[in-house]
Amino acid sequence: MDAQLKKGLLDVCVLKVLEQGESYGYKIISDLEQVIPVSESTLYPILKRLETSGYVVTTPKEHNGRLRKYFTITQAGRRKIKTFLEDSEEFTRIMRFLTEEL
Repeated sequence: MDAQLKKGLLDVCVLKVLEQGESYGYKIISDLEQVIPVSESTLYPILKRLETSGYVVTTPKEHNGRLRKYFTITQAGRRKIKTFLEDSEEFTRIMRFLTEEL
């Protein structure tokens, strides 16, 4: 799969996980693995990019004596999912065209 296309898909998949509620890295990875395998080295740059873009916010919380970063989706992140889904309808039409016999 094209790297740029996969990057966009992963961003939205992470946002979709966070739409269910705040979460942390390992939990996000385990939630995503049913759909697409993601490593820590892939996830954390995505989370940083989403945070920089204003799609998620980070809150450190103590867990078992250690600080853990929790990620929460913002309204902008919810709009990003909605826009992606609207765009995917166009993508589906294009895919149908490409796979049709002419």
